[in-house]
Amino acid sequence: MQSIDLKSRDGEKRTALIQSPPPLKVSTILKAVVRHPFKIFNARHKKGGSMHKKNDQCTQRNLQISSAITNAYPALLGARIILACAALLAAQVKAQESTQSAPASDPRRDMIKALGALSPHPSLGEEARVFDRLVGTWDCDYSFHLDDGSVRHSKGELLLGWILEGRAVQDIFVTYPKDGEKERRMGTTLRFFDTALKQWRIVFVGPQFNYLVTVQGGSEGRDRIVLRGVDIDGAPIRWSFNDIKPDSFVWRGEKSHDHGKTWKLEEEHNMKRRSGTGGQQ
Repeated sequence: MQSIDLKSRDGEKRTALIQSPPPLKVSTILKAVVRHPFKIFNARHKKGGSMHKKNDQCTQRNLQISSAITNAYPALLGARIILACAALLAAQVKAQESTQSAPASDPRRDMIKALGALSPHPSLGEEARVFDRLVGTWDCDYSFHLDDGSVRHSKGELLLGWILEGRAVQDIFVTYPKDGEKERRMGTTLRFFDTALKQWRIVFVGPQFNYLVTVQGGSEGRDRIVLRGVDIDGAPIRWSFNDIKPDSFVWRGEKSHDHGKTWKLEEEHNMKRRSGTGGQQ
């Protein structure tokens, strides 16, 4: 209970007893801050109305909440600022640690990064389609036809993509090592379209066997590419991509010992596209 001195109209003093509002819980204050922080904060500064009616229990309670918030709000705001700064500092420290722990760029790989291209150069026009449909990674079943009539099989892969800003195509033929072999066998082909000859010119290099050969040609029909040249022994050779489909093709290497009258099959490789490495048909 609380006593308040009041004056009547005739000037006599009278004492009135009013019931004080119950004490506020901390949870009540926090709920008020979360739900209506600015509304309650500003309520303390409103003039007129029921705020000046001291006998109104609800008004007394609001005044008590407002007073508590007035005292607590700067501390809560400061705490939020401190937490935000701490989170920002932690993020910066983590980013700095990540940068410091990342390996430095190896300058020996700079050429490889600059070599590749994602698509053919626009200047190639329709000719780009000849090899663009083969871009990707292929699982290879190699077959080598020997002079004694036997066939030797090997497994490997073919990787093919655009290079030099899309003006050329390069591939890597990889043969996996068999039992007893320590190293895989590798060769690479460089192709570009000669605008003067109107043909694709190709250079194949097999460093492990001191082998280098050049051929040239282009599309013959929609599903075949034929390339012709001369082997290192002077005999005519014919390399071809056959039965080209989005997920498979057959590569054949043939050689003639009678100046092109007849051809002997020396290599036949069945290629299956590895999943997720699609080109264009």
